[in-house]
Amino acid sequence: MPRSTPRRQPPRNSPQKAAKPQPTAPVRLIKDPARRAALDVLVAVRTDDAYANLVLPHVLAKYELSGRDAGFATELASGTLRQQGTYDAILAACLDRPLARVQAKVLDVLRLGAHQILSMRVPTFAAIDATVELAKQSTNASGLVNAVLRKVAARELDEWLAVLVIDDPLDRAAMVHSHPRWVVEALRQSLQGVGASSELDALLTADNLAPQVTLVARPGRSEVDELPGERTAYSPFGVVLESGSPSAVDAVREKRAGVQDEGSQLVALALADAPLVGRDELWLDICAGPGGKAALLEALADVRGAVLVANERQLHRAGLVAAHGVRRVVAGDGASAPFAAGTFDRLLVDAPCSGLGALRRRPEARWRKKPADIAELVPLQERLLTAALRLVRPGGVVLYATCSPVADETRGVVESVLTSTAAELVPIDLGVPDSAGPIPGTVQLWPHRHGTDAMFMALLQRPLTDRPLD
Repeated sequence: MPRSTPRRQPPRNSPQKAAKPQPTAPVRLIKDPARRAALDVLVAVRTDDAYANLVLPHVLAKYELSGRDAGFATELASGTLRQQGTYDAILAACLDRPLARVQAKVLDVLRLGAHQILSMRVPTFAAIDATVELAKQSTNASGLVNAVLRKVAARELDEWLAVLVIDDPLDRAAMVHSHPRWVVEALRQSLQGVGASSELDALLTADNLAPQVTLVARPGRSEVDELPGERTAYSPFGVVLESGSPSAVDAVREKRAGVQDEGSQLVALALADAPLVGRDELWLDICAGPGGKAALLEALADVRGAVLVANERQLHRAGLVAAHGVRRVVAGDGASAPFAAGTFDRLLVDAPCSGLGALRRRPEARWRKKPADIAELVPLQERLLTAALRLVRPGGVVLYATCSPVADETRGVVESVLTSTAAELVPIDLGVPDSAGPIPGTVQLWPHRHGTDAMFMALLQRPLTDRPLD
């Protein structure tokens, strides 16, 4: 037999030829990218503490989703997060093991399937088949997912809510409306503070409605009439976007207008229109990130010949304020801001808060927040409001605002600061019906009454007699 020719070896120290990379499937070829995108959002929220509304645009771009596919992925992810508590109760009834023993990634898939079956216009067989396929791609539990979702599909959502018997009224409200029990209790107490505890179910229901996109025309830079949509009920600057993306609106792209809840627009208006004696030249937003209120306040100040300064403690959030087009942005701790006492005429304290008034926009926040978070926030809120009163001149005004109706963060903070300082409470009149706050003269907006986030506002004035505020 002829000898085989030996394989030729490369010369010593000669460069080796790099292995040819294996091609990977383009994202657009991934099967069912909309459901994969929704799952990615749930995983990011669970593992990275991401906010769904912030991570969604990146995930939609990753999977090259637009139009109806983007809308499907958005509703699937956001709706699943909103209804998580309800779905968990139903899934627990369909499992042969405690919910805590189900792998987190499997539970993500089960929740997505439950939302399609119980709350979306997806045919049952399609919802189950597609979710089982998703489980095959991401877990080793497709059999479990198939079996459980078939049990889920045996009843409509209303039937499930009827058969899941819970005697305690607050526990039942928590399950039916998918809120942690402590949040239900806190919101009930907030409603009692304005004499309307009977509205609890309406408020919890409103929390689970996807909010409409609201645009704001920044005065002196754009006109409301150039924004597409129906005028807002209470803000003279707002419209509810009829359809499409805000980025398709010229004024939004050019930063002459922005996306802003009507309640937040009213916060800026409440400060700008507050009665003032004497000069009106220098305004401050002391907790300005991410910048929407600061941008509107700056536009209002410009029209009146005043100047707005935006202060934000965190550098990356200060960058977000600047990205709104705000010109004067300072990075500093609001509780010890780098400004001389008595500098400003008008000042906004949009305080860090629990955000329990904005659960429509951040559905996952209800599952993250704990009662201890509020206990930690209240001292900070009091320090910020007290510091703000030092920074305004005698006769200057400070608007304290939170996107939370919780008593500790609203009435409790304001009453504490009024007791410990010489500040005086000034009534706010925005002309918004049924908006009386827990302290006479304050304002409390509600999702179920006004279609806004549950914004609280209190206006405090430093007395004209320049007495110490401590």
